[in-house]
Amino acid sequence: MSERGDGAAERVLAALRRRGAHLVGSGDPVGPVPVLWWDNGDFPGSSRITASFRENERRLLLDTGTRSIDLSKITAVWRSRPSGPRADAVGDAGQRAHAELQAEVMLDGVWSLLDARWLPGRRADELRAHNKVFHLAKAIELGFDVPDTTYTNDPAELVPAYERSGGRLVAKQIAAERFQVDGAPHRAYTTVVTRRHLTSRHRLRHEPVILQPYVDKAVELRVIVVGERVFAAEIDASDSPAAREDWRHYDNDRVRYGPHELPAGVARRCARLVAETGLTYAALDLIVTPGGEYVFLELNSNGAWGFVELWAGLPVSDAIAGWLMDGGTHDV
Repeated sequence: MSERGDGAAERVLAALRRRGAHLVGSGDPVGPVPVLWWDNGDFPGSSRITASFRENERRLLLDTGTRSIDLSKITAVWRSRPSGPRADAVGDAGQRAHAELQAEVMLDGVWSLLDARWLPGRRADELRAHNKVFHLAKAIELGFDVPDTTYTNDPAELVPAYERSGGRLVAKQIAAERFQVDGAPHRAYTTVVTRRHLTSRHRLRHEPVILQPYVDKAVELRVIVVGERVFAAEIDASDSPAAREDWRHYDNDRVRYGPHELPAGVARRCARLVAETGLTYAALDLIVTPGGEYVFLELNSNGAWGFVELWAGLPVSDAIAGWLMDGGTHDV
């Protein structure tokens, strides 16, 4: 399930085809495993879904406009980048939002009835696991090394946190999604807190943030968990002024990417964290300190992995394809 043009979906579809699957309606040679690429943004606008219950009979049908799919036959679902229900034909903004909410609620109900495996999980699973307060607490329970962390919108918490860190404090968003400033897309990156920030701490009351001491890094890690398989890519941004504090600036001319061999215990802990947050996939961000300690930062329930495959050479798309086809039971 993903929006059109999703490069990650294209890579996994290619891996599925290599395993003998065929894309429904594409002209592929018919194989034993049909694959449907559908975006929930087509619902309710151009797709129709029916859930009906009569006596002991239950029907769950998806009509894409070109074919009808019996949803009860679905064995695995990958929520890659679903765009969300759209009712574009409804002109009034308020009524359109109402129609899209009804569609989202219906989808949640229908998906809950599918006897299928989900990657990373159903929408509610993703939202719960993605919450930084929730998954950080889980990481601590599992024994990860975690920086002293405060989530707050209380201005009185800023100076004590700054002093506890020895003047080396960073602030992060609790939800790192993009937003708009003056109509333009914007993203807030990890910010090193200065004394100047302390003088305007009253602004903190308007929006909660995450406060953590700055952790010295040898390299950063993006760890991808697919079922029980764990892939780690190291990111060395030490030569990039732009990406040194937050590699999401993607200053690729100055940042080095490569595979990283996790200690077995850390790898097991990563897989267990993903499972215990209710997911089958997640992207974890860790730091390796100059002393060799592995420090957990956060879990992204549907985090990006394309650069892990393209720039670090790790076969994530094949692992996802294997999981979708057989739960990954035949992967090495």
